[in-house]
Parts: sequence; structure tokens; C-alpha cells
Amino acid sequence: MESSTGPTLLGFDVILVGSILAGIAAFAVIFAIYTAVTIKDPMAKRVKALEGRREELKLGLVTAGAKKRQSLVRKTNTTDKVRETLGNMKVLQDSQVQMMQQKLAWAGFRNKEVAVILIGLRMVLPIVFGSIAAILLYGIEIYPDWQFKRVAALAFAVFAGYKGPEIYLSNIASKRTDAIRKGLPDALDLLVICAEAGLTVDAAFNRVAKELGRAYPELGDEFALTAIELSFLNERKKAFDNLAYRVNLEAVKGVVTTMVQTERYGTPLASALRVLSAEFRNERMMRAEEKAARLPAIMTVPLIMFILPVLFIVILGPAACSIADAFSK
Repeated sequence: MESSTGPTLLGFDVILVGSILAGIAAFAVIFAIYTAVTIKDPMAKRVKALEGRREELKLGLVTAGAKKRQSLVRKTNTTDKVRETLGNMKVLQDSQVQMMQQKLAWAGFRNKEVAVILIGLRMVLPIVFGSIAAILLYGIEIYPDWQFKRVAALAFAVFAGYKGPEIYLSNIASKRTDAIRKGLPDALDLLVICAEAGLTVDAAFNRVAKELGRAYPELGDEFALTAIELSFLNERKKAFDNLAYRVNLEAVKGVVTTMVQTERYGTPLASALRVLSAEFRNERMMRAEEKAARLPAIMTVPLIMFILPVLFIVILGPAACSIADAFSK
């Protein structure tokens, strides 16, 4: 009994390959529908933790003692050991710790004690990376033909170990700042609506955080934390200053200044926020126009390297073939 085979292309059964691709496409569609239906709020866990923290503060469960405060901030004594070691080596400065804590806040990390660990990594990683590179380049000699390149590679490994954590942290902070910048005009519009509806400032921040939590989770997280701080801090100005401290964005600092002035002088909040929202939208439109104006200059190199050669081949190819055939005859 002869087995019937289907059409083949390059030695592969077309029907079998088509069936496999159709199955993969169907699985991808089902997975996309499942992820769209079962989407979760990325802020739910964070807001729940912050609400629990506020309830603890309201009930007076947190004392003013330093030991209780340390138990809430630190989980282990790793940071204490690192701080003690760096202090004994006379390399730990308060300004350096504060700068690292500021970068951690910009990147969205709440635990300030991680700054000590990052400073310690900047001392340990260059030694580790430099040792590994020296063993590979000079001990094992994985590239025996390299002469000057060995020194350059070793220097690059040491530099990567020293600057690697800081560059990684700066990259996260930059992405987070861009995400907050995109959603800030919409957040201000919602704040204007909430203020005109008669909501208080902390209720307005909480409402905006819930509405924008899925579209802009970073901005929603900051607004939710600000709303919770406004509800239990003694000075409301401190909550706004914390918002400006956590976000590396001049627009947010302008919003914080406006909120503080309205709290102090009693000026209308809705009109001030409406003016700020219009300014931020104009700024966002100007950035989009700037990118559009730079597009022709950016597209010049791909146009010359990829599009024009193909266009010349399509246009001049038939003529060249005809001329070649004529000369061959």
C-alpha cells in the first residue's frame, strides 16, 4: 500500500508546515485573548500595602523608637554589615549615600538602605570583573593574538564593574521618568475635574491614581502614595515635597509648587492646574513636532543604504538585461 505524500517545498511537506503554523497562530490568538481578559491592575498590590501602612499609623501601632522603625525598614542586617565595613574603610560619605538614595527614588525603589549595598557593589564589582578578565585574557589566553586589545578589554571590564550598577539604575530611572511625563497632562486634567467636583486634594489624588493606574502605572503609584501621605502626615507640604523628591521631572516640581501655593494662599486649584495642563500638552506637542522635524534627516542614511539601491535595481535591471542580451547576440 503506497502512502500518499502532499506537495513539498525545499524538501518540507507544505500541508504539515501549514498545519503547524496554523496551530501556533491559533495558540497565539487564544493567549492574547486570555491576557486581555484576565488583565490585572499593576497597582493593586502596592495600593493594598500602602493602605495597610496607613491603617497601622492611624491605630498607633508604630512607635517612635528607632528599633521599631528599623524593623519596618530593614528585613536583615546585611545593610548594617556593609555600612560598617565601608565605614571602617573610610570610603562611605553621607553625600554619596544621599545621592544614591535620590537615584533609587527616581528609579522607583522605596528602600533607601539599598543605597549602601549599591555603593559596596561599586567597590566589589570592578575587582571581580577585573580578576575574571585578567584570568581569561592573561591566564587562559582565550585571544592569544590580542596585544593592546587585552589592556583595553581589562580596562573595559573594570569600568563596567564600577559604572554598571549606576548605568542600570539610570536607565530604569529614565524610562520611569518618560512614562510619568507621558501621563502627566491627563492626570492634571483629571485633577481639575475632581477639584471642580468638590473633592479634597487627597481624595482627588486617590481618584486619579485609580483611574490612571492601568494606563500609567508609574504615575498612578506616585499619586496613590501622595494621597496616602496627605491623609496622615502632619504637614501636607511634606507629602508634596516627597512627590517632587521621588520624580526627576521639572513638570512634577511645577505641579508641587502650585499645590503648595494653593494650600498656603488659598488660590483656586482648578484654574492653576488647568493652566499647567495646557502648558504640558503644548510641550508634549512641541516634542512630537521636533521628532517629526528630525525624521527626514534620520531617514537619509537608511534611504541611501537600503531603499535607493533596490530602487535602482528595479528600474535599471530590465534595461541592463536587455542591453546585455543585445550585445551577446
